[in-house]
Amino acid sequence: EMSEMSERSKQNVAHGLAWSYYVGYLKIVLPRVKKLMEEFSRANPNIQVCRETWKLHILVPLSCDVYDDLEKADSNIEYLTDLTETTLNRAGIKKRVYKHSLYAIRDEDNKLWHCAVEYATPLQSLYAMSQDECAAFSREDRLEQAKLFYRTLEEILKGSRECAGTYRLIAYEEMGEAETHFLSREILWHLRQQRHEEYAMYEGNQLQNPPTTLSSTELNLQISTSDLPQPLRSDRF
Repeated sequence: EMSEMSERSKQNVAHGLAWSYYVGYLKIVLPRVKKLMEEFSRANPNIQVCRETWKLHILVPLSCDVYDDLEKADSNIEYLTDLTETTLNRAGIKKRVYKHSLYAIRDEDNKLWHCAVEYATPLQSLYAMSQDECAAFSREDRLEQAKLFYRTLEEILKGSRECAGTYRLIAYEEMGEAETHFLSREILWHLRQQRHEEYAMYEGNQLQNPPTTLSSTELNLQISTSDLPQPLRSDRF
């Protein structure tokens, strides 16, 4: 009965997507990220990649609006190259390839910042469900599920020793009016914060949150410690 109630209220959608994303992808690739970034840095000494940002930066737009081409999303984001591929036999697929793309992000002073960045791909599923009549999944459902996906994924990763220090979740809400360089600004804020975090610990300083960058407390969701998700809250979002 509880399972049927959860199914009807769609509370288990994002919960399952977050766990699948972690077990089927992040748990496999994240422990290798720092090594891949180090290899790239040694092979390309002319391209400065800050050690504090040797992570996979995962974009989580709460609108679930995911671009297949980041360069089309923001002209200040330029594809640079791919990191070394990881090849594994997985679920009957021989030599399955996992790889990450490295981008150059141009700031307001025309300086280039380099990082590995990609969207959280399960958001595409949430978006597609909201466009399919068979799913009976409204835009409101999509927003609630996107917030639950982020909080669930955050909790999973916090408890993963293998993935510690290998990722940066960037959850944000797009502004109502189109902004040409919105996405690059979001990424740059996180890159700068990572570079300053070490110094902030000693100096007691911290960068201010940009208006669109969301903390987990701002999302204000109640995540169950059990396998069954609890009702969502969005009264403060």
